[in-house]
Amino acid sequence: METYKKLTITVERPVYEGLHRLVGRGRISAFLNNLARPYVVEEDLEHAYAEMAQDEERETEALEWSENLVTDLGDER
Repeated sequence: METYKKLTITVERPVYEGLHRLVGRGRISAFLNNLARPYVVEEDLEHAYAEMAQDEERETEALEWSENLVTDLGDER
């Protein structure tokens, strides 16, 4: 179970209004938490890769993307 700490931050009005419009009033904390997490929390890299590999749709897209990077070398001769 995650532990949470309350944090009060000050942002410019346009930033607040944009967050409110984009993610909604009740979701700003979660949005900022997810945005900051990769920069401030060191996680087990192997676990993160294993978790990404579980996402079949993401893996399919990654495979298609990587296959499009490879050219058929036989055609270049």
